Amino acid sequence: MEYEIFPMLPDHWPAVREIYGEGIATGNATFATELPSWENWDTGHRKDCRLVALESIDVATQPRGIGKTLGWAALSPVSSRHVYRGVAEVSVYVAALARGRGVGKSLLQALVQESEVNGIWTLQAGIFPENAASLALHKSCGFREVGIRTRIGKLGDSWLDVKLLERRSTRVG
Repeated sequence: MEYEIFPMLPDHWPAVREIYGEGIATGNATFATELPSWENWDTGHRKDCRLVALESIDVATQPRGIGKTLGWAALSPVSSRHVYRGVAEVSVYVAALARGRGVGKSLLQALVQESEVNGIWTLQAGIFPENAASLALHKSCGFREVGIRTRIGKLGDSWLDVKLLERRSTRVG
């Protein structure tokens, strides 16, 4: 599967939303249980540091050479306080059909680079302990586990833990 990483545009939202829905359906990716509107998602995420992985297709059959959205990554601010302007929370979601093919790693590596260009010195991720693939992905991209937030939130009737991981930039901050 060939793909390229591009900045996320509002036109990508329907596919991004669908992939987010697949993540919600796993019960392993987020506390969210409903898909947000574009407006709510857009408000909650930084305007920079939004990426999509788009399948590369034969330019002979598709003039733009770009196909299906395979995944997305974006950053959310952790606080509105000025002191935390260089700290952001990571979201990475990969379409079910593209999992296990390196799309998540490519997105996260590109997001790390994009974050540093935009002055981010710390990336953090909150991951359910059961989500072994996401934990491995983040660790492979330089994140380290800094703790576990025990019974931090409920999903349905179950209290869940979240592992907190972070990555400090060696170029910014």
